[in-house]
Amino acid sequence: MKFMVSQLLYFWRDRQSRVNTVALLRFFAVLSLLVTAYSVIFHFIMAYEGREEYSWITGFYWTLTVMSTLGFGDITFHSDLGRVFSSFVLMSGIVFLLILFPFTFIQFFYEPWMKAQSAARAPTRLPENTRGHVILVQHDAVTNALIERLNQYQYPYVLLVSDLDEALRLHDMGFKVVRGDQDSPDTYRRLRAENALLVAATCTDQVNTNIAFTVREITTDVPIIATANVPASVDILELAGSSQVLQLGEMMGQALARRVSGGDTTAHVIGQFDELLIAEANMRRTDLVGKTLAASRLREQVGITVLGVWERGDFENAQPQTMITENTVLVFAGSAEHIRRYGEHYGRQERNTEPVLIIGGGRVGTAAAAALLRRGLDYRVVEMDASRVRDPERYVAGNAAELTILEQAGIRTTPVVLVTTHDDDTNIYLTIYCRRLRPDVQIISRARLERNIATLHRAGADFVLSYASMGANAILNSLNRSNILMVAEGLDIFTVPVPDQIAGRSIAECDIRRKSGCSVVAVQTNGATDVSPDPYRPLPKDGNLILIGTVDAEKRFLRQFNRG
Repeated sequence: MKFMVSQLLYFWRDRQSRVNTVALLRFFAVLSLLVTAYSVIFHFIMAYEGREEYSWITGFYWTLTVMSTLGFGDITFHSDLGRVFSSFVLMSGIVFLLILFPFTFIQFFYEPWMKAQSAARAPTRLPENTRGHVILVQHDAVTNALIERLNQYQYPYVLLVSDLDEALRLHDMGFKVVRGDQDSPDTYRRLRAENALLVAATCTDQVNTNIAFTVREITTDVPIIATANVPASVDILELAGSSQVLQLGEMMGQALARRVSGGDTTAHVIGQFDELLIAEANMRRTDLVGKTLAASRLREQVGITVLGVWERGDFENAQPQTMITENTVLVFAGSAEHIRRYGEHYGRQERNTEPVLIIGGGRVGTAAAAALLRRGLDYRVVEMDASRVRDPERYVAGNAAELTILEQAGIRTTPVVLVTTHDDDTNIYLTIYCRRLRPDVQIISRARLERNIATLHRAGADFVLSYASMGANAILNSLNRSNILMVAEGLDIFTVPVPDQIAGRSIAECDIRRKSGCSVVAVQTNGATDVSPDPYRPLPKDGNLILIGTVDAEKRFLRQFNRG
């Protein structure tokens, strides 16, 4: 009933629908007058033939059966006048009921009604009491990944779409959509932007600028997160009203560069979560090779907590029996002091003298090159577009699919290959090619779409970072919730308040890892962070837990321990 009411309201609000309704009513009025006139004439001709007197209902009955061509034959005229009149009624009935009526009904009522039904599925406004929602102005890979996370954390959202057909398509796919123009202040009034939790603009720099400026006409308080494709747009977006500008290309390049081992065994910090540092270290040629994590006694000796291990692209949660091999990369957490102690015990500052090979000299590849240079690592970039060649000594112009180009860039001797093009199919193709040429090389690849992550791993990539996931997490971090740090694809570090049902109980007693798949990395109490907490110490009631786990593990934790 509520859906029917919304259709009727939309139908009647549209001016053309009202005009069509009036036209349809006029047609029915003419048809009614015609049927009435024929019914009256029917009685006069029957009287002329000296026939028995028929009721008015019978007159209408005869008229409708003849006009509709049913012709039951139970009432007929005997005179030529009556037969001529019957033929005239029949012909007019064919014109009015079999030709004009269907087309008139379809044009003036059925089509507008179907349009109203479709429009009701893609409304143009939100209810007046809507608040605490996230407004997304475009459906793309980043917002698609963000919507999954918003649904996970039960944040309401609305997706702004200008085209009706696209809005209906997305609605049928299960998205919450509202139709409207991105550059119209009235659109954001109908979206209740003044009550929104966040506005995320992920279009082009120019469109994002227009969106930020338009939203600021409605409200000065709502946070606006905008993406920027070029550094020059950052200042303009901020001047237009953006609260935060994300350069996802720069962020992706820096993240890819952080994954480069560089040939040493020192711990490289890949992220920070308040006072907690997340680091990775290559185990090649260290004294830890051949030992299990339990036998390594890393926690007792240096204080770090091993979160998991990378083995040729596969991440495994840390288990006491996990064996450390030459190809193992440890992922661990600790304070700055813990990381320093690890460096003293196991760090080795040897560097690869051969340059890192970067395939793709776009925004991501350029950002990765700059990050490597800051770490003191040399690089070579293979770029097909000659206009992007910045440094002839470090750039090789040509197609990376050609062996001579790759050999010129150093594929035979490089320790690491970064595949950074913006096309996933190309990245998969080049990953397979490089893996066949160098089975021992470290390959780090970028994925634009999350669904291609597994394919890139199968192709031979050791690490894969998703542009969509990184952008979604960066935007999600801007909400009023605990930060999320993406350690790897599908593996996050996050913080939650200590649930009431486990407050006062120890980590070991709650058996958090077995029940949820999450591991407790640290406990926050009164502003202090206890890294590598004692598993037998009671958890504080007003504290926070810093956990690591997959998205599914986080869901299981929230479902298992956040019940009322």
